[in-house]
Amino acid sequence: MTFDLDNYFPERINDSPWLAAHTLDSLLQLPADHDLVLPICSLGTRFEELSELGSLVLPPLYHEALSDRLKQRILERIATCFPFHELCAARRQPHPQLRIVELPRRPPPAIAAPRILAFSVDTAVEEHGPHLPLSTDTLQSYAVLHRLAQETDGLLVGPPLEYGQLTWGLPFGYSVDLTADLLQEYVRNYANAMLEWIDPESVFVVDVHGSLVHRTAIVSGLQASGVRPFRFRWLHDPLVRFAADRGDQHAGGVETALIESINPKLVDPAHWPQGIDTLAEQQMSFATAVELTPDLAALTRYVEENSLNGIVGDIYNYRRLEASVLMSEMLDTARSDLRQLAASS
Repeated sequence: MTFDLDNYFPERINDSPWLAAHTLDSLLQLPADHDLVLPICSLGTRFEELSELGSLVLPPLYHEALSDRLKQRILERIATCFPFHELCAARRQPHPQLRIVELPRRPPPAIAAPRILAFSVDTAVEEHGPHLPLSTDTLQSYAVLHRLAQETDGLLVGPPLEYGQLTWGLPFGYSVDLTADLLQEYVRNYANAMLEWIDPESVFVVDVHGSLVHRTAIVSGLQASGVRPFRFRWLHDPLVRFAADRGDQHAGGVETALIESINPKLVDPAHWPQGIDTLAEQQMSFATAVELTPDLAALTRYVEENSLNGIVGDIYNYRRLEASVLMSEMLDTARSDLRQLAASS
């Protein structure tokens, strides 16, 4: 068995029942009566079934990874920051409300145990500027995982875990942040549920999002779970010299180049490439974002006072990049991880 991920990952920007396949700009134009759905379902529920639950559907939460208390806390946290964080002035305007759809629990289908189960834990509901989809991080992670599956015997690409810790997206809206303790518990429960269901010999977990708090929570959750052996990889680790070292960290040149290389139809032609100068005028510098990160209220005021667009970095860095080099760096690092994982099995 393979998972129906083709029914989850988009082929074109702003053209999908999955909310995370849309840009921040397109979502800000939604009427207040638009139907936004958050599904809670069992592992193994087909994405095609979930996509029919509403006009725009968020990534699911999974029964098997939720205790009653954890579910309540996660839903309370999502209500605090989605569609807009309570600090955002945009909350004063009418906007779509989130509808929770909880499907009955059902047993997952039988599946042969793979040698390696691979999946990502990314922040799929996170604005990535006017031109990239919310799920920019997950799209990059799965471009790597699908390539690895093509060349690695016994590697099964599993469904992503789509929520995590973030800060920079919150002032702009349409971004979901789970605190570190919620993420750690959710990852632990999810890993244990996948272990019980699929019983892989080993587990490989990746992310692109890269927040240190986010990454630490993932590793802590995996360590607290029963999966052994496992490896975790921040896939942008080998790209620091192209990204953070150039002040280009979020939705800027690096991520634009990578998404364009994965599928150029996933970059909004209304903003790219002709609109690069406008994008640059409304981006936030990496240094400013780092300075303001500890104070979300101050960060939100700065974003609203300066009419910023969600890019943190330098979109002009795109002109200095070769996407094939970026992808090769991520793939080579992931291949090394798989070799080490095989040696520890």
